[in-house]
Amino acid sequence: MPAIDEELIRRWVVAVAASYGRTTGDVAYVFVDDEEILRVNRQFLGHDYYTDIITFDSGSTRHVAGDLIISLDTVRSNAQGLSQPYGRELHRVIIHGILHLCGLNDKGPGERELMEAAEDRALDILKGLTA
Repeated sequence: MPAIDEELIRRWVVAVAASYGRTTGDVAYVFVDDEEILRVNRQFLGHDYYTDIITFDSGSTRHVAGDLIISLDTVRSNAQGLSQPYGRELHRVIIHGILHLCGLNDKGPGERELMEAAEDRALDILKGLTA
C-alpha cells in the first residue's frame, strides 16, 4: 500500500470536483499490481494491455462516485521513466481518475492535452492544500 494522507486526498478530491461544479460521493481506490490491472482491463474493457488506471463511474452528471483501479507497478515505472517522484506520479494518476469521473476524456482529438492541463491545475490545488 502506498503511504497516502487519506484526509488530504479527500479534501483534494472534493476541491477538484467542486471546481467542475460537482459534489463527491463514494470513491474507492483499489491498488493492484500489473497482472491484476491487465486482468481487469481484459475482463471489463476488452483491452489487452497494461495501464496505470481504470476508472469505473457510478456517479451522475453532478455527483462524482466510482472505483479507481490503480496499478502501483505501472505508476512506479511511469515515475521512473518520467524522472518524477513516485508520490507525484501517484497523485497524478489518482486525479486522472477523478477527472474522468468529472466528465473529462483523453482519447479523442485534443483531449489528451486538455486532460494533462486539468491534471496540472489539480496538482496545483493539492499544493495549495499542503502549503
